[in-house]
Amino acid sequence: MTRKQLGFFTRVLDQVPAAQRYELALEQITTAEAEGFDAVAVAQHHFDGDEGGLPSPLVLLAKAAALTSRVRLTTGVITLALESPVRVAEDAVVLDALSGGRLELGFASGGSPTAFATFGLDFAERREIFAANLATVEAALAGEEVGEGAVLYPGAQALARRVWIATFSAPWAIEAGRRGHGLMLSRTQPREDGRSLADVQNQLIDAYLEHLPSGVAPRISVARSLFVADDHEQALAFAEAGLRGAAFVRTVTGKDPATLTVEELIAATDAHVGDPAAVIATLGADSALARATHLSFQVHSIDPPHAYILRSIELTAREVAPALGWAAAPGHGRDHAAAAR
Repeated sequence: MTRKQLGFFTRVLDQVPAAQRYELALEQITTAEAEGFDAVAVAQHHFDGDEGGLPSPLVLLAKAAALTSRVRLTTGVITLALESPVRVAEDAVVLDALSGGRLELGFASGGSPTAFATFGLDFAERREIFAANLATVEAALAGEEVGEGAVLYPGAQALARRVWIATFSAPWAIEAGRRGHGLMLSRTQPREDGRSLADVQNQLIDAYLEHLPSGVAPRISVARSLFVADDHEQALAFAEAGLRGAAFVRTVTGKDPATLTVEELIAATDAHVGDPAAVIATLGADSALARATHLSFQVHSIDPPHAYILRSIELTAREVAPALGWAAAPGHGRDHAAAAR
């Protein structure tokens, strides 16, 4: 059986100036490597420091590459419809070379109407633009000409096998499978029929696997909001503070967050919060997570103080993830770090 991979996803949302946000994210990344995580991820958001303070994920991952030696460096995701696909491919292959082949490229159409308008693009055409830009990136990474006589340098055939598609919908889950890419599923997603997140995502996983070419190993990354603390009640208190202040909760629930209990807030946002035993129980009941080849955990939208994020990373690696079938790779993780000291 293929070993599950464990990832930490930082959203770069600490309530401090931008430069300090990036330094805190980098400390979270190096802590994750020291704790044995296999991968780290960052997201791209334009013009909105409250949703995600990082417009240039490859730049931050370049610094992360210099501070780490082993973890995979994941874009979760680049909003490819807003980018020059050839330039994305060029930046990606340089980072992959500098990091020793550790880059994982996650893409999505995504983005906000404001961002599309600012870049001079029509939000209604985002899926078509994304499809065209993805085809260009695929061709570039495969060593094909992307202009008259223009071929990507340095070459990147290995990176071409490390592309991921993030989606909420079956058509792109099918496309991810058909193209042999990895499938990225979010920590939560819109749904109108009362189904659980796992039910919706299991259908996407089924569609992906059905169209994956014979002989291609599935890559299924399932993200979840996860905050683990030593004290269960303290974890709930942080969750209540974070989720009551999250603007999207009103949109998701159609209710004033102030009228909801902390348990209702956690359920409405598909989060997993508490001491290790509590989160192991809720995550263990998640049938979509059980099918993942890659577990991806983030503290957003709880967003506790930085020291508690670091402790959550430790508890995830030491107690939670092993209960879900993950084990640190031999020679890595805490034992490896201790030996190095």
